[in-house]
Amino acid sequence: MKARIRKIVTFVDETLSEQGKAVTPPIRRAAAVAVIENPFAGRYQEDLSLLIDVGEELGGLLAERAVAALGIPGASVESYGKAAAVGENGELEHAAAILHPKLGTPFRKVLGKGAALIPSSKKRGPMGVVLDVPLGHKDAAYVRSHFDGMEVRVNDAPRANEIMVAVAVTSGGRPLPRVGGLKTSEIKGEDGLR
Repeated sequence: MKARIRKIVTFVDETLSEQGKAVTPPIRRAAAVAVIENPFAGRYQEDLSLLIDVGEELGGLLAERAVAALGIPGASVESYGKAAAVGENGELEHAAAILHPKLGTPFRKVLGKGAALIPSSKKRGPMGVVLDVPLGHKDAAYVRSHFDGMEVRVNDAPRANEIMVAVAVTSGGRPLPRVGGLKTSEIKGEDGLR
């Protein structure tokens, strides 16, 4: 493995009620976060292909961990997202190299599908920075009930020369959605949008 992983942390969030109203079935969200060494911390590197390959490795590994924590088959996952935070000696392009070129293919493979773009975010921050993982429906980007996010935080990461990489998956959209838009029952699944 090209990634030098210091730790992997998994989070599970289960919402049973909202504003006193039961959420049935409960909505589960899970995220898996890898804390890795940044091989380019503190210096400019033109060729970021090493980080692109690391993203490919982490896409499958983290997706498997997140789906296992969610407790449902990968094909039953409804929404997904990805995010990365670099420590102070890194640059946002390091996070982009991990997240964008190759991480998505192995992530989708674990889920069995995923026609929609995987929402993403990246940032630079100190140890304990909150990483906001945006979420969207995996097969149809216009499913408004699934526009959401999950916060994750690792108290001792990222160190100055590290990168935190996260993927998140859910069993459904927001609890009690009621702002309209395309419903999951209306998904055509032709173009990743509708």
